[in-house]
Amino acid sequence: MQLRKYTSSDCAQLAELFYQTVHSVNAKDYTQEQLDAWATGEVDLQAWDASFRTHRTIIATENGEIVGFGDMNGNGYLDRLYVHKDYQRWGAASTICDELERFAVGKTFTTHASITAKPFFQHRGYCVVRKQEVIRRGVALTNSVMEKQPERLTIKSQAKDARNGEK
Repeated sequence: MQLRKYTSSDCAQLAELFYQTVHSVNAKDYTQEQLDAWATGEVDLQAWDASFRTHRTIIATENGEIVGFGDMNGNGYLDRLYVHKDYQRWGAASTICDELERFAVGKTFTTHASITAKPFFQHRGYCVVRKQEVIRRGVALTNSVMEKQPERLTIKSQAKDARNGEK
């Protein structure tokens, strides 16, 4: 798997991957009505492209095919993280998150995690701030606002990292 930065020519593929992922991976936790409200198949590509270009957006590829993507703004808000249904549990989401979190080092990371994604983020050290319901096209969807506090290195651990050649 390779990581690369987003380009505007990726936008339509990301919209399709988003739709397919929501309707397959999230189907175990949400009703068909909720899935249809969340991912309609109609994305404002100009708005998404503008958002992706404003954020740090990372694309994961395998053999030239886009298998996942994620984006985070400079304040540490992780907006989107989606991995193709056939590449779940291959490490793509973790690898994308690692790169995004390096981009906003020192920030408190925040995301609105679906029921499906919540265990993934908990495993990464995110904590639930609150459970919430959002309304999409008149349909209520449950998710969790989650945060991960920045890692604070002690002077001793920084010195050890410096001896080992780490940043």
